[in-house]
Amino acid sequence: VVINSSQLNAFAAPGGVIGVNGGLFLHARSESEFASVMAHELAHLSQRHFARNLEHQQRMRIPLMTAMLASVVLAASGGGDAGFAALASTQAAAIQEQRRFSRQNEQEADRIGLLNLRQAGYDPGAMPDMFERLSQLSRFDRTPPEFLLTHPVSQSRIADSRNRAEQLGGGGRRDSLDYQMLRARMQLFYEQSPGLAAQRFRAQLEEHGEQHHAARYGLMQALLRASQFDEAEQQLQQLLSAEPGNLIIRYAQIELEAGRGLHAQALAHADRLLEEHPGHFPLLFIKADLLMASQRHREAEQVIDRLAGLRPGDPDVWYLAAEIRGLAGNIVGVHSARAEYFMLAGDLAQAGEQLDLALRRSGDNFVHNARIRARQQELERLREVIKGF
Repeated sequence: VVINSSQLNAFAAPGGVIGVNGGLFLHARSESEFASVMAHELAHLSQRHFARNLEHQQRMRIPLMTAMLASVVLAASGGGDAGFAALASTQAAAIQEQRRFSRQNEQEADRIGLLNLRQAGYDPGAMPDMFERLSQLSRFDRTPPEFLLTHPVSQSRIADSRNRAEQLGGGGRRDSLDYQMLRARMQLFYEQSPGLAAQRFRAQLEEHGEQHHAARYGLMQALLRASQFDEAEQQLQQLLSAEPGNLIIRYAQIELEAGRGLHAQALAHADRLLEEHPGHFPLLFIKADLLMASQRHREAEQVIDRLAGLRPGDPDVWYLAAEIRGLAGNIVGVHSARAEYFMLAGDLAQAGEQLDLALRRSGDNFVHNARIRARQQELERLREVIKGF
């Protein structure tokens, strides 16, 4: 999952979930550097570090509590300073043991991550390069990025990862145009002023030459955001001439036409691309938006229903589905979509209310009733699971 935050962070969570802040795009200067962070987090999951950490804490709990109790008894029985010193030493030893275990996990994640990075076709040298950049960030910043608080980078760790990367051999993919264009898009997303972003991308074009397609793409998007459509069109045409088959650039053409209000033209382009890339999420999402903007709500509902079938766990899809179904006059569908959204957002009370409303609105429709009752049973099962925690 991508977290809407410009801060540098990535984390692995139980259940096979990896969270990536948008800020990782800002700091990882190449696709291989981004991939090295992903490989590291994937290694945390494959090696069950979260579960092993809990098991380690449970094993240490009884010895720790025993030592602390002995220290308290010593202090209470007249030991005075010796008892308090023993208590402090026990706490310090527990913290040190936890740090040692965490360092072992980090080293293992580096080692496994490097192997996976190499096997995935990336240059393993990207991992120590990324560590070097992270080390520089912490050196000149009083408040280090959140990622460094949970993944401390030392010189020995950098040296160890570089040594292992060299043993694996060089070569492998370093970067791609697609990654750099998405990185430019993310930079613009977190830029408050599209004018300042346009200046920065222009400077990159002047510095690196006309073939810097990622900078031109960023400039085109900044101009589009500033409603400077004619100049954005000029930049887009140069990109299309240089990379006529690139899907990200062809998608930008749809965005530009939509920005100009040319909905029919944009829809035609979206349909042509969907013939080449059926089930493509961004294309289906923008098509639903375009149909909604064109007041073609029933067609938009068909598209969003298809998207919901492809990505039933995406709350953004259900949020848009509720809006489109409301415009299409499908009130039962509105409540059902809102229920799915709230279930994914963790608000089970609101989800239950929406399912009750949907059931009351469905009347004697057997299919709708059966589907809603099935979701109510699933909601109740989720509640029981949460109670078990």
